[in-house]
Amino acid sequence: MRSTTLFRTVATAWALACAALPAHAQGGAAWPAKPIRYIVPFSPGGVSDGVARLMAEQLSTRLGQPVIVENKPGVSGVVGTQLVARAEPDGYTVVGGTITTHAVNPFFIKSLGYDPVKDFAPVALVGMVSNALVVRADSPFNSVQQVIDAARAQPDGLTYGTAGAGTSQHLSGQLFQSISGTRLRQIIYKGGSQSMVDLIGGQIDMVFETVAAARPMIDSKRVKVLGVTAAAPLADLPGAKPLAELGLPGFEMQSWQGIFAPAGTPAPIVERLAREIGAALQSPDVRAKLLTLGVAPDGRGPAPFAQFQRSEIDKWGKVIKDAGIQAD
Repeated sequence: MRSTTLFRTVATAWALACAALPAHAQGGAAWPAKPIRYIVPFSPGGVSDGVARLMAEQLSTRLGQPVIVENKPGVSGVVGTQLVARAEPDGYTVVGGTITTHAVNPFFIKSLGYDPVKDFAPVALVGMVSNALVVRADSPFNSVQQVIDAARAQPDGLTYGTAGAGTSQHLSGQLFQSISGTRLRQIIYKGGSQSMVDLIGGQIDMVFETVAAARPMIDSKRVKVLGVTAAAPLADLPGAKPLAELGLPGFEMQSWQGIFAPAGTPAPIVERLAREIGAALQSPDVRAKLLTLGVAPDGRGPAPFAQFQRSEIDKWGKVIKDAGIQAD
């Protein structure tokens, strides 16, 4: 009788102890038990925001808990990314990371406040974003080679607009210069839309703009597409060849949209998130919505995404170093 009572007492204590353990200590079985924060380190209305809202909607349905998007913009995505780097690694905070926040920011910002590799657990690569090299409709340039020839003839004479250091427009311009052996002059704007306005107005010569952002100007024939930054032709820009085939061998620049959790987030939670994101990306409706944002669906999970991130850091670190750019 005593042994039975003792067994019941121990069993009860063990059950209570297990109930008190966090979800990740039980292999993630009880996760999620409350809403999840999805931090977007950029302003509402952009590609990152659109991707986050689409993924949050999908995850809310698949996980059975609200996934709430919070925009925390500032300093090229640093503010929101820092917040997630310092968050509790319990599976209830993730961030929409990009090539800017999780690959190139360390090369431009000295006091970054986070390590894009050590402070995060890659979850999934949602998709890739390609740019198009565009000039105004009445530009004298009708080919990439003409731009290269003019840039070689007048170093720092041609201008290109960007939304700031480390953006896809800037990286595209740097890679153009690195491969062609030319020097272009960067004109920085607060947003990509103003650079397109100035392009059409003749204030600048060219912009390496995301295809989605440039689409209205392309469709209205206010700009000409000279080439695309992807390694292969894009289905939504028929006739536009990759820059790699137009006098810039090896040219490939695609920004990307991914999801990261704080380092130390339990593997079962990271894997569950990755599975649900991967499943969502198989949906024709989700894929179509991403494509309207200019994002080609990808779906790589934690390990291949981590490998891809490291390769991006190596690639762009070399381009930036070769350009003589120093972190401020």
